[in-house]
Amino acid sequence: MAKKKEKKIAIKPLQNNTKCLDKKGLDSIEYPLFCFQYLQDDSIKKCRDSEFLYNFLMRLKKLSEIGWKEIYISPKHSFGTEKIPVKQIKPQLPPSITPDITELTVFRASGDNRPFLGFRTENVFHVVFIEAAINDIYDHGSK
Repeated sequence: MAKKKEKKIAIKPLQNNTKCLDKKGLDSIEYPLFCFQYLQDDSIKKCRDSEFLYNFLMRLKKLSEIGWKEIYISPKHSFGTEKIPVKQIKPQLPPSITPDITELTVFRASGDNRPFLGFRTENVFHVVFIEAAINDIYDHGSK
């Protein structure tokens, strides 16, 4: 059987007006960078809702556009956040949630209030859970 040839993708250089992380480091930017290294598969693997996933990606884009300052003054059911104690999380916590992390930050993943949760390190937000179905990650009525 013949191997398929891989297409080479040409990467265009960044334009001068493109915002990009510079040599100053993470604290030189004022918007969240989303990391999925610690995303727990069981929190999202049953999701077959492509509209939800699209809305989630558009939410990440919008959060990156408005930046941390706007996020912190926005209502929690809009583009803001709230905290939830890790003891209220239903699934087993991954090793990335060390004992010094006592709560996770909750963002709304889409317009229907399903959340995604994680923690912030400098300007990187580490997404740990994406709640594909309400109450899968934590009970919303028990706060």
